[in-house]
Amino acid sequence: MIENLKNILNEDQDPKAIEKITLKLENLLMSNEEVGYIAVQKKPALTVFPDSVVVTNKRIIICKPKNLGLSMEFIDYDWNDVAGTFVKEGILGAEFTFNTKSDLTLNIDYLPKNQARKLYTYSKEQLDLLKNPIVDPYIAEEIKVEEFPQEEIIEEVITEEVTHFAEIVPSTSTYETYEEPKSNSTSNERKLSEFSQDELFEKLQNYKRLLDNGLIMQGEYDTLKKEILGYM
Repeated sequence: MIENLKNILNEDQDPKAIEKITLKLENLLMSNEEVGYIAVQKKPALTVFPDSVVVTNKRIIICKPKNLGLSMEFIDYDWNDVAGTFVKEGILGAEFTFNTKSDLTLNIDYLPKNQARKLYTYSKEQLDLLKNPIVDPYIAEEIKVEEFPQEEIIEEVITEEVTHFAEIVPSTSTYETYEEPKSNSTSNERKLSEFSQDELFEKLQNYKRLLDNGLIMQGEYDTLKKEILGYM
């Protein structure tokens, strides 16, 4: 584990303190948990057993030596419980502070400024990941396919064009049945000539109703109208 921390421990941390902490952490780290940074107190007076802060990809761990360094107390807070982190720099070092969502404020002082800045930067990155998690592109593609299934293809059926309007009109029509007269029929002309003006007008109205209901075409109506008007 110490070999994996060589790239992290580069701000003059006490090697002995780091060794003690890492040995204790070996049995505390959860599955897939990785140490991001370790900061160790450095008070003006000689401190044999300094406190330290460990930040991992899952939590913040405060390490406090007890019983003259023979044991160590660990207090941890998941990133989900952390509301915010802060760093305050002074003449004798920096103070790292974080607040929990339950309004609890914790801090560790006398940290070297470089170490405190590293803590703050790593903490901000973890909090940002909670707000904007990185999604595996392959998983995102699978989710996208599930959320937007392929549209069902509806086969278009070609319908037959209706050329005779009488086919779609109910057979119980109240209008009189019409048979197209032949314009050259002498019997039809004789019948129209026998009609009175009122009868011819009524017949013309009947043809108009047939046109309005789609039972005859406009051309047919115009021909019939012309024949009737010839006798009016």
